Amino acid sequence: MSTCQRVGFTLALLVTVGSYGTAAEVYVSPTGSDDATGTLERPFATIQRAQAAVGPGDTVFVRGGTYKLTESDIARKHRIWAYVTELSKSGERGKPIRYFAYKDERPVFDLSAVKPAGLRVDAFFVSGSWVHLRGLEVTGVQVTAKGHTQSIGFENGGSHNVYERLTVRDGQAIGFYITRGSDNLVLNCDAHNNHDATSEDGKGGNVDGFGCHPPKGGTGNVFRGCRAWLNSDDGFDCISAHEPVVFDHCWAFRNGYSAKGERLADGNGFKAGGYGSAPAARLPDPIPRHVVRFCLAVGNKNSGFYANHHPGGCDWVNNTASRNGADFNMLGRKADNTTDVDGYGHKLVNNLIYPPRRGVVRMDATKCELAGNSFTLDLKLTDKSFAGLDEAELTRARWADGGLPDISLLRPVAGGPLVGAGTDAGAPAKGGEKPNVGALDPKP
Repeated sequence: MSTCQRVGFTLALLVTVGSYGTAAEVYVSPTGSDDATGTLERPFATIQRAQAAVGPGDTVFVRGGTYKLTESDIARKHRIWAYVTELSKSGERGKPIRYFAYKDERPVFDLSAVKPAGLRVDAFFVSGSWVHLRGLEVTGVQVTAKGHTQSIGFENGGSHNVYERLTVRDGQAIGFYITRGSDNLVLNCDAHNNHDATSEDGKGGNVDGFGCHPPKGGTGNVFRGCRAWLNSDDGFDCISAHEPVVFDHCWAFRNGYSAKGERLADGNGFKAGGYGSAPAARLPDPIPRHVVRFCLAVGNKNSGFYANHHPGGCDWVNNTASRNGADFNMLGRKADNTTDVDGYGHKLVNNLIYPPRRGVVRMDATKCELAGNSFTLDLKLTDKSFAGLDEAELTRARWADGGLPDISLLRPVAGGPLVGAGTDAGAPAKGGEKPNVGALDPKP
């Protein structure tokens, strides 16, 4: 990521989160006790206990180390759910409740021993609003039911929440899941190596890296600077969303595969749209336009960017696709939500496909807005048009501020055919220059 992009992320976060001012501090440690006082010297043992001690504007600092959770740590069981940590207390505008990793320490929550029979495990359920989590890692989330089910790393049920620098890895759960609430930001988070091998056919068909499925009124949900790889289903998914969702500067790669190369479930990079088999009368009106911009989709089993039978159009701007089953699949559906057709109403501007492979499929070009794309321009691209082609760079460590790592993969070379070849997509380019094609700018 360029320096300008990283600065942009930081500014966006400051605008979203605001200024906290002076507030109380509470501490949690793997060596603490919930009978302690919650100070740095006498920390609590669980975030659940710490929540009871804080209010709007306060901060819970979570010390590094491994928190080995057991079934006795489950905060609440409700119907088919086991909420291990439930953050139900809300902050206020300008005074969120913060749950932050302490300094540069890395707290890891290991749920491999949490196996409530027949229940869906929810590692962190945030039902409150104005809550900000930063720097936590979740691993080993289990699935115990054999039928249709789903466990979750971080689930959002409130509004105005920020999920920052979080990781969900090496478990059987979807990473991040927003089904309710508005104006939530998922920032610089990773979800990888997650595969439900227990339920249904063991292919892991419900394990996406990031899922967002808001109801009517659930507006303003944004995923920015996030990565999803080696998840058994999709990287990013917003099927059945009744409001627009934004995926901004996110990366999806090798989804639908295991680390050993086994073929698992769907394996789309970005699945933006669709309503499954819902009857037409239950579709939202109007059909939302999801936005996927400045995103990378590399080596996903199925489609890199997928409209998923969407009965309308979405905005796909300055994205880069490489070596996916199909790079852009705009498969649409008529208003009856039954009849599949080539996609219509889409805006595809400044997108890059390299190398040319299955390119763009199932799109009615006469009913879409197309401009500045590598597949609509005669650019004569070669390997030398890019600073690098090493896909291993995608898993590099993030910057200290959580920003995406600096990579050469599919980054245009300065002065190359992709630089300045794009079309104005509604946001002026830096310095008044013409936009580039693809997700990454050339190195200065």
